Amino acid sequence: MLGEEGETWDMFKVAKDEFPEDNEIGEYDGFVITGSCNDAHGNDLWICKLVALLKKLDAMKKKVLGVCFGHQIMGRALGGKIGRASSGWDIGVTQVHLQPSKIFTSLKMPAFLSVFECHQDEVWELPPKAEIIARSNKTGIEMFTYGDHFMGIQGHPEYTEDILLNIIDRLFSRNLIEESLAEEAKSKLETSEPDRKAWKKLCTTFLKGKL
Repeated sequence: MLGEEGETWDMFKVAKDEFPEDNEIGEYDGFVITGSCNDAHGNDLWICKLVALLKKLDAMKKKVLGVCFGHQIMGRALGGKIGRASSGWDIGVTQVHLQPSKIFTSLKMPAFLSVFECHQDEVWELPPKAEIIARSNKTGIEMFTYGDHFMGIQGHPEYTEDILLNIIDRLFSRNLIEESLAEEAKSKLETSEPDRKAWKKLCTTFLKGKL
């Protein structure tokens, strides 16, 4: 979704303990931390290593975009609080209310954007220097920025409808969600769709430092 012609992207499967070497970090213009089926508030060795890496990237002022799990682990690395959402799972299409921000003003974004969501965890509280830039009726911190170099998005700008339908079926087959929630989530997809072009523009513009 985010790659453009002439760019080189490398993938590190951090859940399998694949991390960039310390002497490689400086060569990258930016990083994207994706979603995961793991808990960002867990203490697996690779999760703790990822928190340590994010602290290094913060010190280096590297551009980092965090999506869902990435959004939460960034919040944790910066000293915020994360955990299970008190309102339970959020699955389907959610309308996100964009707060007044120079980011949205410069891109001429509307007041609301719809995005695919699939999470049961959330960022409870951010450190004082972080700025909440989007909320929804279900999640208080849908987006945040930290300085000019970190941005977190709770939703999934990169998802397609097929991807989300597949995940819903997988969650239900593993008894992680009730059938009623699965059907409700699927019904949401029939009546609304995400603003994928706007999200792509927002993410790429942030990562390329054009804001």
